[in-house]
Amino acid sequence: MRNSFRPWLPVLGLALLPAASFAQGTAAPAAPVPEQWTMLDPKTNKVMGISVDRTYTELLKGRTPAPVLVAVIDSGIDTTHADLKRVLWHNPKEIPGNGKDDDNNGYVDDIYGWNFIGGKDGRNVDTDTYEETRLMARLKPLYEGKVRTAVPKAKQAEYDLYQRVKKDYEKKVKEDTEQAQEYGPLSEQLAGITEQLKQALGVQRLDTAVLRKPNTTNPGVLQITGQLYQSLLASGSPDMESVVTQMKDAAADAKKRVEYSLNLSYNPRAEIVQDDENNVAQRNYGNADVMGPDPTHGTHVSGIIAADRRNNLGVLGVADAPVRVMMVRAVPNGDEHDKDVANAIRYAVDNGASVINMSFGKYYSPQRKAVEDAIRYAGSKGVLLVHAAGNESNNIDLIDHYPAALAEGAKAAYPNVLTVGASASKNDDHLAADFSNYGKRVDVFAPGVAIYNTLPGSKYGNESGTSMAAPTVAGAAAVLKSYFPQLTGADLKRILMQSAEPVHTKVLKPGEANKTVDFATLSSTGGVINLYRAVQLAQQGPATGSNAGGGSASGK
Repeated sequence: MRNSFRPWLPVLGLALLPAASFAQGTAAPAAPVPEQWTMLDPKTNKVMGISVDRTYTELLKGRTPAPVLVAVIDSGIDTTHADLKRVLWHNPKEIPGNGKDDDNNGYVDDIYGWNFIGGKDGRNVDTDTYEETRLMARLKPLYEGKVRTAVPKAKQAEYDLYQRVKKDYEKKVKEDTEQAQEYGPLSEQLAGITEQLKQALGVQRLDTAVLRKPNTTNPGVLQITGQLYQSLLASGSPDMESVVTQMKDAAADAKKRVEYSLNLSYNPRAEIVQDDENNVAQRNYGNADVMGPDPTHGTHVSGIIAADRRNNLGVLGVADAPVRVMMVRAVPNGDEHDKDVANAIRYAVDNGASVINMSFGKYYSPQRKAVEDAIRYAGSKGVLLVHAAGNESNNIDLIDHYPAALAEGAKAAYPNVLTVGASASKNDDHLAADFSNYGKRVDVFAPGVAIYNTLPGSKYGNESGTSMAAPTVAGAAAVLKSYFPQLTGADLKRILMQSAEPVHTKVLKPGEANKTVDFATLSSTGGVINLYRAVQLAQQGPATGSNAGGGSASGK
């Protein structure tokens, strides 16, 4: 998955949107969508949320929840965030800072979780290479310039792999180089327009409120503000200043990917982690720093799951106390390593997680079996894994996206892995996020466009991606597990799938601006998850509808 733990680069607003998306003239624009629209109910509030508020008010009021631990395998987390610090898991058997493995689990001072991409000296991997880069570095010296007939038959499959990898690698080089060159000038252009409009309107901030009803009668200014307003609504950004910042960040990220993620000679792991990368049985490496150099993605994901609902600050997570969040850092800026993913899953299971969120992915998996073994291990312990479907507008029935929804050679999906696509706030032709992967290997869709939640430094902001959709589902799974503790991972998957009613809206097919399809054809359930219906189904008992919608009945 491209830039795997940040695969969802925010929609960049006016400068990158097609002209057809702009409002014309001074027609009255539509009302903005509420910041936390995910919490709202489709029928009552007319947005495609998952009915969290209604569920707590009507179905769960007065009931006593049980503690649940959700592990987040990600980039890191801001452990000091005002909306997260009370919901973080604390290892009850570990004494902070004494440099000892008090609980004898193999990890020293793992208070909040563990970091598998750090070194024993405290350093951490920030930007790493793509899997395509790593494969290119290994295979290019073996097969570059050779023809297939000159390669021994025993090596021809690897030769074919090299040809596929080379094509994908060169495509990424082209795309990232173009973005690095384009985004910088575009951000400067948009920053200039923003400043000019602020001066013309006499405001300090160009947000949706100002743009919706600008204090001017100038026809030219009215047309521009109308266009910018519609672009903000489409991107989910609150103001033009944030769009400019996002665009500048995108330019910097693209430059970093060109210089490091695509660099065939770059290998930070060898210097920093210093493990035996090919030994998937190795467990005890890394360090206890779960924040890492860039905790943006993991902080946002964690807030979606369980941001403090009781402190009257900021935002609300889907899951209320006593749900707790464990961070397992295994996802750099670049592609995660299979070994780290496998170990992260095992660490989470062994330390009590009932639900694991995995907002990452890629298209090559050299150590696939290690991950598959870890997934099966989690299943044997009743643990649900929620995985983001990916953000490349691909049909993952045709193009494998890892960790894959089913084991190599298997006909049925894992009963404890739930794969999630991203949906938007309105039930119209944009309901399926343009970037979302899709296919029958996608189990359900969930809100993943313009999701407002926690960011490092006790800040808040919008992010978009299947990376946001997955924790929405993980949060819902945690609620179910908290109020119905007897449910296994397979039960949770079944209930969440069965309660997702098919939506037959004609939507733009992801990645194709001019083709519409029935939304229900984009996943195996055809629906968006709904916590209210899921709780209703759980109340009927774990055996209800066992042949419809989950586990082995996932249509794969």
